[in-house]
Amino acid sequence: MNWDHVVEKVAPYIVKIETPTGHGTGYLFLYNENQSLCGIATALHVVDYANEWQQPIRLIGTTNSIAFLKETDRVIFHDARTDSAVILFSVLDFVFPKALVPLLPTDTPLSVGAEVGWLGFPSIEPHTMCFFSGNVSARQEYRQAYLIDGVAIGGVSGGPVVRCSETDGVQIVGTVSAYRANRTTGETLPGLLIAQDVSHFHNVASHVRSIDEAKAQQQMSIESN
Repeated sequence: MNWDHVVEKVAPYIVKIETPTGHGTGYLFLYNENQSLCGIATALHVVDYANEWQQPIRLIGTTNSIAFLKETDRVIFHDARTDSAVILFSVLDFVFPKALVPLLPTDTPLSVGAEVGWLGFPSIEPHTMCFFSGNVSARQEYRQAYLIDGVAIGGVSGGPVVRCSETDGVQIVGTVSAYRANRTTGETLPGLLIAQDVSHFHNVASHVRSIDEAKAQQQMSIESN
């Protein structure tokens, strides 16, 4: 696997998410029809406190673009069951690629053993985007998640989990949610990363598209009268 090419492709879509109480990672996955709005996928626990208490959120892109979002500047679609959230806001002057990295279709989940990588801003190096990789150890349908043989450090939560295949190219398959450390012997041993799948983000994308279609139909109706 040539992960260097995958990282080069995905990096421009990744943002550091800063709140008054900490930071996490997110990634662009959505535009509305005219690309005036964009959606950032992340883990709910990264933004939940700030959103509940109407605190500001700052997004910092890998191209040094910055968006400072007050509570009135954003809409957050969240799903507590899957620890997933989408920050929807006006693109403004934020520099993002125009073409999106596709999400893995919900009807084709990854197989056990599949190789994946993930990126984010670990708390031990909070100003540096880092890359990690591992293999899918199990799929847990009941919570729409993957268990992955790899490390998730605080601050990487919300970062994209990606894969690359010859047939489909680079796809986003999930979002870093948690790390379950192995302490069965009293010491901290290698554990499992928990990554939520992209089902919530597919649902939000469908919702935004339906709003765009409704607005377009409304405009056509006005113009025809």
